[in-house]
Amino acid sequence: MTTRELYTPGPATGAQVRKEGEKWTLILVRELRHAPEKVWSALTDPAQLCEWAPFEVDGSLATVGAPVNFTWSGTGRQQLTTVTRADAPRVLEYGDIRWELEALGGVTRGGGTRLTLWHNIDRRFISWGAAGWHICFDVLDRLLSGTPIGRIAGPDATQFGWQRLKAEYATQFGVKDQ
Repeated sequence: MTTRELYTPGPATGAQVRKEGEKWTLILVRELRHAPEKVWSALTDPAQLCEWAPFEVDGSLATVGAPVNFTWSGTGRQQLTTVTRADAPRVLEYGDIRWELEALGGVTRGGGTRLTLWHNIDRRFISWGAAGWHICFDVLDRLLSGTPIGRIAGPDATQFGWQRLKAEYATQFGVKDQ
């Protein structure tokens, strides 16, 4: 069996939901063993994004004002957006997504990055998004570690524990699992 076939996501953790009026924001936090500059590159470089993210882009996400066309995995749905903030390697914003990267240091920790995703998402799909991003973060970590397993997004994610994660996040968030 390949490393990809052996992949199973861990339990649903590191996520929360904030609600302001009708706006719902999914917040996912993951500590990675990689420097912020390396993580930043994976968040902005189209060649790396297509290895782990649930979308492909037609240009770099590192330039403020740059229009970028997203193609969402599994649906083919396209979305044109603009990079509104790119403070390398700390904050990246475009569309309904904000990434924050915080350097982790210390001798015992060996450095790394606390990666926080803020994603404004329809309440009906908040647990879906949490499960999908959870898997994408796992794939990202493996890519950055030099042991890529290939993108797992869209319909492919259902073969890798997405439904279990979706149910766990729905319970945590107190929302009905759709």
